[in-house]
Amino acid sequence: MTAPKVARFESAAIPLPAENVDTDQIVPARYLKVTNKEGLAEALFHDWRFESDGRRKEPPFVIDDPRYAGRAILVAGDNFGTGSSREHAPWALGACGIKAIVSTSFADIFKTNALKNGILPIVVSPADHARIVATMTTNADVSLTVDPARAELTVDGGPPIAFPIDPFAQKMLLAGLDEIDYVRTQLPTIEAHESKRPRGIDTRGSNERDAASAQQS
Repeated sequence: MTAPKVARFESAAIPLPAENVDTDQIVPARYLKVTNKEGLAEALFHDWRFESDGRRKEPPFVIDDPRYAGRAILVAGDNFGTGSSREHAPWALGACGIKAIVSTSFADIFKTNALKNGILPIVVSPADHARIVATMTTNADVSLTVDPARAELTVDGGPPIAFPIDPFAQKMLLAGLDEIDYVRTQLPTIEAHESKRPRGIDTRGSNERDAASAQQS
């Protein structure tokens, strides 16, 4: 299995209230030649985190803020992941330990790439998002619990917030499979189907058969 399994987990969150964060801000284009996912941790939000000479900015960007170290949930502003398609964006987020992102909306391509890489893009209503942000403002260490099997998010043990998720993507996340892995699990069914197909039948189209007959005559 090549994809990470995603089970129920609990974490405090990292606040990133900026809206319309695009994939070039998540991972600058100059890092797109990198093929080692783990090596992309430094690339995540690089231009927001580092000065041009490589020094970390002061005060530190939230990813580098010691107060938020080790947290697995990012609470972002609206329309997260907009811009060009690049799988390096979820790679870099995963390399930094992010397992879920909470927002009011995501760019479709980013959402697809995130799900394929074991990161949950959790869409909540503006009202629920505002309540989560307000709670985090009052208590920066408030605990959020993500349950991918139930497709629910809870904040500080409160009532669950249901979030939408594609059923097939949910199945892949829970099993730790990607599309190729899934096809492999279906091999017995595929082979059984193929074994029932008649053998030795000319499957060419009628036009091809007519042309072949004309050449022989």
